Amino acid sequence: MVDFKIVVSDPKTGLSYKIDATGAAAGTLLGKKIGAEIDGAPFGLSGHKITITGGSDKTGTPSRPDLPGNGRRNILLSNGFGFHATHSGERGRKGQRGNEITADFVQINAKITTYGEKPIAEIFAPTE
Repeated sequence: MVDFKIVVSDPKTGLSYKIDATGAAAGTLLGKKIGAEIDGAPFGLSGHKITITGGSDKTGTPSRPDLPGNGRRNILLSNGFGFHATHSGERGRKGQRGNEITADFVQINAKITTYGEKPIAEIFAPTE
């Protein structure tokens, strides 16, 4: 199947945690779009809800929430992530990926929107 690295951010503390999703847990993300809120139970975050905020594929190409579909496209950008203009009015054509998660993704970025009973720091506490 597919394997994803999910980077979950905690807006309360500003910390991020990495989760390796494989098998059925990774399969729950296929076909979801950026901005979708999903349950955190398949990733060990029972009671928590997470929102997908972005991601990148195996070549490092970032995904855009405003680009429909699941493929890679070269789009003309004037500002925003993926392109930073150095001159006024400058535009550039850059490769970007659509907002639908496919098996080509390697990393998926997410943030916690609804907290459960158990604190996040307690779930990801290092084992001794």
